Amino acid sequence: MNLEQFKSILTGKINPEISGSASYRLSSVMVVIYGKNPSVIMIEKPQTMKFHAGEIAFPGGKIDPEDSDLLATAIRETSEEIGLKISSENVIGQLEPVVTLNSGFMILPFVCILNDIPKLVANSEVENILHIELEKLLGTIKDDDDPEHNRIDEMFTFEFEDQIIWGASARILKQIHSRVKP
Repeated sequence: MNLEQFKSILTGKINPEISGSASYRLSSVMVVIYGKNPSVIMIEKPQTMKFHAGEIAFPGGKIDPEDSDLLATAIRETSEEIGLKISSENVIGQLEPVVTLNSGFMILPFVCILNDIPKLVANSEVENILHIELEKLLGTIKDDDDPEHNRIDEMFTFEFEDQIIWGASARILKQIHSRVKP
């Protein structure tokens, strides 16, 4: 698939609020897809993080009081974590919220499409910035019948090199997979 095809499939309404989320801490992430051979930007979190240490994730984080909404949070966090400045005009849609099982976050994923990106610089919350060919990544999906995670109906994993992408990040990728490969 090319970038325009991903854009066509993932473009949709943007509503940067989540209803019925009172029992969760709110956060948002930015799914950045870019390039002639569409790639997605993901980050590897440092082992020293309080939540989700060492996991592969999308840039983003929890809402701050000064953020006007969850889209502002995703834009701010993406800029802070990887140095990528995104305007709201570059955000083409959003996916369904996902929850984390252990840390109590509800995450609203936004989708941004860019033709190209500048050199990115990680802050202290990011161990590595990963540029992953999206279609290849989506082809690695596995249903995970791990009984330890039986609290939710859908547990998926994806693979990048020798790393497993799981949890909320995998559930976000599964939403993209479902739209791209129905």
